[in-house]
Amino acid sequence: MGTLWTNGKIYTMQSEGHTVEAVYTENGFIKELGSAEEIRKKYTIEETVDLKHGVMFPGFVDSHMHLIGHGETLLRLDLSQMTSKEEVLKAVAEKAEKLPEGQWIFGEGWNENLWADAEVLTKKELDDAVPNHPVLLKRICRHAMVVNSLALKQANIDESTSNPEGGLIEKDEEGKLNGLLKDKAQDLMVDALPPISSHYLEEALSKGIESCWENGLVGGHTEDLSYYGNFNKTYNAFKHTINDQQKKFRAHLLVHHAVINDWSEEGHHFLGGNEFIEFGAMKIFADGALGGRTALLSYPYADDPSTEGVSIHAQEKLLKLVEKARSFDLPIAVHTIGDQAFENVVNAIKVHPSQQSRRDRLIHAQILREELIESINDLPLILDIQPRFVASDFPWVIDRLGEENMKFNYAWKTLLDRGIPCAGGSDAPIEPINPLWGIHAAVTRTNPLDPQKTVHIPEEKLSMYEAISLFTKGSAYACHHEDDRGMIQEGYTADFTVLEKDPFESDPDELLERIVFMTVVDDTIVFQKK
Repeated sequence: MGTLWTNGKIYTMQSEGHTVEAVYTENGFIKELGSAEEIRKKYTIEETVDLKHGVMFPGFVDSHMHLIGHGETLLRLDLSQMTSKEEVLKAVAEKAEKLPEGQWIFGEGWNENLWADAEVLTKKELDDAVPNHPVLLKRICRHAMVVNSLALKQANIDESTSNPEGGLIEKDEEGKLNGLLKDKAQDLMVDALPPISSHYLEEALSKGIESCWENGLVGGHTEDLSYYGNFNKTYNAFKHTINDQQKKFRAHLLVHHAVINDWSEEGHHFLGGNEFIEFGAMKIFADGALGGRTALLSYPYADDPSTEGVSIHAQEKLLKLVEKARSFDLPIAVHTIGDQAFENVVNAIKVHPSQQSRRDRLIHAQILREELIESINDLPLILDIQPRFVASDFPWVIDRLGEENMKFNYAWKTLLDRGIPCAGGSDAPIEPINPLWGIHAAVTRTNPLDPQKTVHIPEEKLSMYEAISLFTKGSAYACHHEDDRGMIQEGYTADFTVLEKDPFESDPDELLERIVFMTVVDDTIVFQKK
């Protein structure tokens, strides 16, 4: 006995335009596709789900996110939509009024590119606004944070503190700390924070998963295991939230190299776990982000020729990390935004190639050159791209990199046309979790907040089918599940995303509306719009 899903338009994503009338599922898997009448004749139907003329797809999966971090944004001060420095400082001051003196204040997502003056926050401004609380505010990219004097004091950071490898403690023109910590320098502050409780992690995970469901996501490839204490503490939070509390969600866990020994000592292996929580590649950061000019370029930044960015690891260390992953029979998943970081990682892969047909993942891959694209044609890898970066980064990124360097940047169409496999993610909480917003950015190359609707590099637009494939077949391929996820097909998991409108027949701007009608994981309706 099983469930019949019918009375809607069902896109299987097996090929462009392919639809079926009904789907029959049993025990979490798709048993048969066809007409509702024929399925009813063949099987004993325990339940019929009326799709109410909705549009069903294979369940959308985010190929790169930070699930706990996304949940934290729902618990902490959200600065991501604030349009001025003054608005941020006011919000922090108001938060301080509600807390006992001395309690930490955390904020997420400030973005000076949304502000008229585009000047970053400083320690002095935070000290003036909140003198009696340690304050830590993360930039939208999460590769930079700003803190006040009390926070610096608790972390024992002063003008004499040396920059850690792969990080920058920024100073003003007089050589004084300005409160900005970039990339690995952030670890100095993180180490000084009060310990995070298991209850907090589980609360953040619950909030994050519920938010994913509401946005049509049945799963996500997430990297969280090294930021909240120790490996087991974070992994146990996933198990308790998803398994014990039965919050069904396909969590594919990347394992940061900082906790890979703990992971190995516990006896884990690639794709080990269960149907809801499994382990993926070893995560490495090769560089920083464009916002703080720490993405590693092969040329100087156009708007600051004094820097080419930050290499998180020297090439020798990067080679050793890749070799270490191979010793555990693991592929690697590497944060590479700048073209030089991308080149460094490709060179390391060629020295220590992946074994057993396990595909490496290069995450972001925004800034490329033609020869770099050619260099990966024959390598077993996939690019985790974030289409929403187009909406967030243009037009300021042109001034940052220089018009002459833009031809192969954010070049999603070029990559697909040249046969490079790609998967679609958000990098939430860096970008909004909603996959439909990512699909919108991929097909329109616009910023929804731009009244002029400027199209950025229009030749790199994707078709609707290509864009949706990023979040279905692409995400499945990225985690070696192309044979049982990512399409509506016999033997595949019964994970579905149902929309109120058909993206193939609607104006793309309708993707920006709240059109998720139903989210289904493992044959279970986990979200339904009221």
